[in-house]
Amino acid sequence: MDLGIPARVLNEALDPSGARLYSVTTCSLGGRPVHTNEGFRIVVDDDESLLEEADTVVIATQEPDGHLLATGELPARLAAAFARIGPEARIVSLCTSAFLLAAAGLLDGLRATTHWALCDRFTRLFPDVEVDPDVLFVDNGRILTAAGGAAGIDLFLHLVRRDHGAAVATSAARRCVVAPWREGGQAQFIEHPVPKDADRSTSATRQWALNRLAEPLTLQDMARHAHMSERTFTRRFRAEVGTSPLQWLLQSRLTQARTMLESSDLTVARIATACGFGDPVALRKHFYTHLGLSPLAYRRAHRAPEPARTEPLQVT
Repeated sequence: MDLGIPARVLNEALDPSGARLYSVTTCSLGGRPVHTNEGFRIVVDDDESLLEEADTVVIATQEPDGHLLATGELPARLAAAFARIGPEARIVSLCTSAFLLAAAGLLDGLRATTHWALCDRFTRLFPDVEVDPDVLFVDNGRILTAAGGAAGIDLFLHLVRRDHGAAVATSAARRCVVAPWREGGQAQFIEHPVPKDADRSTSATRQWALNRLAEPLTLQDMARHAHMSERTFTRRFRAEVGTSPLQWLLQSRLTQARTMLESSDLTVARIATACGFGDPVALRKHFYTHLGLSPLAYRRAHRAPEPARTEPLQVT
């Protein structure tokens, strides 16, 4: 699954003409077949020389071997392959392959994540890395790390959004039939018990609220729509979503504001009203608190420019 995630997501990122914005290929050491722990081998067409021309290098999930766990060092052949990665290439690890990036010295002094079950061992082995076990992914600019399993989907949708804007990322997510956006800071593991009475789920109310973000919604409004007491609604909502109703509402409004900043020329005041913040002062306050920059600075940093490349980005 982890090996297939980059191609599955990135190949669905299309320009307005329908052309792919990324070219994804796969390589292995010596171009040899790779054994898995699931009873099959993966056969690839290229060797590590492909790393020299890649814009982004993705290290698919692999369990650290005994040598690495004992010494914190990469095997010589793997270290030589890492040396072939260009100095400007973006590097991404999925799940436990963060151990390889750390052993290569690429995470020293940086914040990173890996599968929550191995974070303690990672910390003992690489004390110079700040390990966060409670997030889906960490973006350090050139170096990115993702937690286990499906968190890779979130990371690659984040990359598409970063490279080409919200509209392209949302369309890619729709074609992959996955949720369009989960913040990297969301918890790796949240229990989602199935409601005993499906009719008492909060999903219908969440959709109702998303269609009314411009309105001054309250917890009482949402509980009333769900035909629950505020206490019951809050408990069910947190069990299903992993956060409180008002925190979810704020994040939904911020997400809509970010999308509008990236994809429209509307003023900050118009966007603040459309997203339910009421006035631009409140919108600026929440942007500074949650994103560390103003709405206009966010627009300048994330507004997708007109494509300048004639060739798609090379991802290995």
